[in-house]
Amino acid sequence: MDWNTQSAERIAAALRAGEVTSVELTDEAITRIERDDKAINAICVPDFDRARAAARGADQARARGEDRPLLGIPVTVKESYNIAGLPTTWGIPLHRDYMPAEDAVQVSRLKSAGAVVLGKTNVPLGLQDVQSFNEIHGTTNNPWDHGRTSGGSSGGSAAALASGFGALSIGSDIGGSLRTPAHFCGVYAHKPTLGLAAIRGMVPPPAPALPAEPDLAVVGPMARTARDLTLLLDVMAGPDPLTFGVAHDLTLPLARRERLCDFRVLVLDEHPLLPTGAAVRAGVNRVADALVDGGARVERHSPLLPDLTEAAMLYTQLLFSSQVARFPVEAYEQLRTRAAGLGADDQSLDAARLRAMVFSHRDWIEANSRRELHRHGWRQLFAEFDAVVCPITPTPAFPHDHNPDPRERRIDIDGVEYPYFDQLVWAGLPTMPGLPATAIPAGRSPEGLPVGVQLIGPMFEDRTPLRLAELLEQKIGGFQAPT
Repeated sequence: MDWNTQSAERIAAALRAGEVTSVELTDEAITRIERDDKAINAICVPDFDRARAAARGADQARARGEDRPLLGIPVTVKESYNIAGLPTTWGIPLHRDYMPAEDAVQVSRLKSAGAVVLGKTNVPLGLQDVQSFNEIHGTTNNPWDHGRTSGGSSGGSAAALASGFGALSIGSDIGGSLRTPAHFCGVYAHKPTLGLAAIRGMVPPPAPALPAEPDLAVVGPMARTARDLTLLLDVMAGPDPLTFGVAHDLTLPLARRERLCDFRVLVLDEHPLLPTGAAVRAGVNRVADALVDGGARVERHSPLLPDLTEAAMLYTQLLFSSQVARFPVEAYEQLRTRAAGLGADDQSLDAARLRAMVFSHRDWIEANSRRELHRHGWRQLFAEFDAVVCPITPTPAFPHDHNPDPRERRIDIDGVEYPYFDQLVWAGLPTMPGLPATAIPAGRSPEGLPVGVQLIGPMFEDRTPLRLAELLEQKIGGFQAPT
């Protein structure tokens, strides 16, 4: 059997039954990486010697009668997580030699659960792109079409999963960085509720790994099946033991529904600020049809839905005001000059991004207050619905575009070009209020590229979109290996 494309759940059962050993699994994974990754470039920092040692230790632990959730299962980790003994660069050339002294809290949780870490996966410079390329580690290609991006910033992890390089991976998400690569590569990912999973040690070098709670950003699981997402989220979820973990234990509520016919779902495929490409619209409709066929209550419109235009503007303001907070003074002053030159009638997303880069604290507080109104609106919506289905980005994976000035890049939506970062409007929809969202495969484009959609759920009810993802996987199929 080719274990490299099996689910973590299937592998765990095989390990328990003695069908395969962790050493065998790890050797197979390493062989596959050494054979295939030259064309993909997903694994930017291999750690094969320690992986083999960990696999031997896992087999010895099992022989002693031990059993843990991920015992002996080969996994990968996004480059941005600290792992003692390996460099953490975030793709920043200045920090190519930075070596953290201890593991990130999520890496520690992986290891405590028995996982075998094969190495680190590639990212964009500073994690700030919808692609994954940097000067240190080069470009990660999409396993379905090497001329296209695997997505970003967890593009290396998504490409690794699609290529059979490990059964699971962990990434992060602030601008769709888990969901977009999953959509582009045909795998699964889950953006947890904001604050659900501790983020310490997933920090740009050389900053200290402090237990801070950054706005918008989360860490989360990636996998080849929906059930594997739940398996890995159960390992990752929980507060930082240095802060909230001192007093709090986490108990996630069960999924609201167990059967597809009981779900109440709002389906969206149109955004007021950006068109949805035909291939993605077809993916959304395929999921909608499966829901209807399964007996779910499906609506296409609701007066309870928070205003999508304001949501996109708020997300843009909160995201870009934080992204430039540490810019040098000279660069900040240049941004202020450019922002002052904007016309008052320019209400484009491009203008919103520029204005946000020079936000005052007063401006941010006002945006945050409006975010709370949106959160309340989502609470009201989720009293009537269990999940929202919508796009992740308006297109499948696009060709590599390494123009050093992202302002000059364009995203092609069915033959019409739009500003590059406008494609974040759908990813930002659950991110701005901090809602959980699960990315699932939803078919392929006419060119054979994967197409995914996201299932947005109520805050801290992560098991609800995850359960819906599992039911849809049974209904429409899930991961398929690239051909």
